Amino acid sequence: MSAGQKNTPRDPACQSGTVFFSNPLMSDIESDWSPIHEAAFNGRLLTLQKLIDQVNSSTLDGKTALTEACAQGHVTCVSLLLQHGAASLGTSQSSSPIHIAATKGHPECIEPLVQYGADVDQHVDKLGTPLQIACSNQHLSTVRKLLQLGANVNSSVSGDSPLHIAARQSSPELTSVLLEHGADLFLRNSEGSQPLDLAPPNSLTERLLKQAGGVSPLMQLCRLHIRKAVGNKRLGAICDLQLPTELIEYLLYQSDPRGALNALKFLNPATSDFES
Repeated sequence: MSAGQKNTPRDPACQSGTVFFSNPLMSDIESDWSPIHEAAFNGRLLTLQKLIDQVNSSTLDGKTALTEACAQGHVTCVSLLLQHGAASLGTSQSSSPIHIAATKGHPECIEPLVQYGADVDQHVDKLGTPLQIACSNQHLSTVRKLLQLGANVNSSVSGDSPLHIAARQSSPELTSVLLEHGADLFLRNSEGSQPLDLAPPNSLTERLLKQAGGVSPLMQLCRLHIRKAVGNKRLGAICDLQLPTELIEYLLYQSDPRGALNALKFLNPATSDFES
């Protein structure tokens, strides 16, 4: 690669004099990188603006500028590409931008993708959904973001549900987040196992799953029901409801229950029963 770079002409549009990866000494997959791929990969915003007409060009293996920007976590580049017509769903299953962002753990890239039409539950063969991928890679912040945006917490198209994955990995953090978003304790995977069956004995994860077997607090049940009734595509409209800020933040999983409970008590002192 270094030998190839020495003979590669510089991009006149890039003031930094960056050398592009495209050159005949590279492999077929690498050599068909265009300047727009290089700009997205390295987060070069000004260069990217000048190359935007090639927004959906792809390499032999299906990579686009958008997937490269998602892979590197360049959220500004992601937003710019989407604004100029980049395919939020990708040009093929293997180049799904939201799957790339979930794999690499870049939650900041996922929100603009969803805003521009990416399916938060998009399923890719052998990979599953973005949520399953994020759980498999233990990207907690990405899991939180996907769930906030309405990802199906019980998706199990590829066998294990997200909770099965968290239990198998013995991750109490993932387990707690998934349970908070309504993960089904009794869902069976393709092998017939429930999440509790996969948790290591005497582990914190096993303890969390056993404790979750009781009845959920009323506030939690109400939150899950309201979000389901609103639907994934209208979750953003919750902000427009005539409700206290604390309640809106609770419905959007942006605060803990205490703030919402205080708001409920202010509206109606009789709501103290929500605590139990």
